[in-house]
Amino acid sequence: MHDGETKRTATCSCRGVKLVLAGEPRRVYACSCTECQRCTGTAFSYRAIYADSAVVSQEGETRSWRRAGASGQWLEQTFCTTCGSVVFMRAEALTAALSVSVGCLEDQGFPAPVVLHWPNSKHDWLCLEGVPEAGSPRKGNHKE
Repeated sequence: MHDGETKRTATCSCRGVKLVLAGEPRRVYACSCTECQRCTGTAFSYRAIYADSAVVSQEGETRSWRRAGASGQWLEQTFCTTCGSVVFMRAEALTAALSVSVGCLEDQGFPAPVVLHWPNSKHDWLCLEGVPEAGSPRKGNHKE
């Protein structure tokens, strides 16, 4: 099913976790909610949504941590047990798909985000040129 398609490999910092994906992502986004800022340790997350069927293989030991988002639905971060890099996440609202941390793909030509979620909690200096900002209900410490 994946023959002839683009394949990308997402790896954690120590290279102990490898996630091979086939094809192109369904959507690429950035998020500046305070939870993504904490998760990444920086001003925003940059992620690509792939269908579960795009996963060719997964290697390495991971753990997952689940939390409730602002909607009350769960979000689950999956990270390497050695280095702690968040390689991908899943969300209750994201059916049959996962959201891969684009930095783990090491692809400078990867598509830019098509939207910035939670722009009201972004750092004042953050400007993603040409990336539209999605509406968000309020400014402050909220969860995505």
